[in-house]
Amino acid sequence: MTTTTGALVLFSGGQDSTTCLAWALARYPRVETIGFDYGQRHAVELQVRPTLLQKMRALSPDWDRRLGDDHLVDLGLLGAISDTALTSDAEIAMQANGLPNTFVPGRNLLFMTVAAALAFRRGLDVLVGGMCETDFSGYPDCRDDTMKALQVALNLGMATRFRLETPLMWIDKAATWKLAQDTGGQALVDLIRSDTHTCYLGERGALHDWGYGCGKCPACELRARGYRQFAAAP
Repeated sequence: MTTTTGALVLFSGGQDSTTCLAWALARYPRVETIGFDYGQRHAVELQVRPTLLQKMRALSPDWDRRLGDDHLVDLGLLGAISDTALTSDAEIAMQANGLPNTFVPGRNLLFMTVAAALAFRRGLDVLVGGMCETDFSGYPDCRDDTMKALQVALNLGMATRFRLETPLMWIDKAATWKLAQDTGGQALVDLIRSDTHTCYLGERGALHDWGYGCGKCPACELRARGYRQFAAAP
């Protein structure tokens, strides 16, 4: 186990953040979670968070003991100043700048900054996020260089020694499913499949082999393809 006072996990209620939460619970003696309400179109992710946390506790006595408080922060200003397909009913499309219009400018930068401020108050020194530049939608704030630069800036600005951990940074979605299995067994895989939410459109109608979702948005396509590669692996 890494020597630390504890970790704060950016926990949205999706596949990636749930995997990261399990990863943190397997490593740190004290783990808290933080979520953000920023006017997201798929606000259903906020609704699944409390049940997910309860079920994560039930998977392991150690996890139950280590998992501490959950914090939900209102960042409605982010949705108010954004004009994206994640904060409005706009059709998902690519933009002239090469980025999908699901990109919310400054989102992960703001998330990590707010998380750092909370971690400072809570006496936690590790921030854990599900950013990834292997299987992702091209968001610049998911890149490793961005996270490394942000770690430096946060520590300079707060006179701290925070460590930003991104366990999914260099793995694809199939490997993310595998990481969940290695960390929490089939029970965690089943929980992620049935109880997390990833779909950008907030669709929770039919349960597919990979989970709930529209099956057509970029988030669903990545999740479905990754699950099927994982399930087909020997």
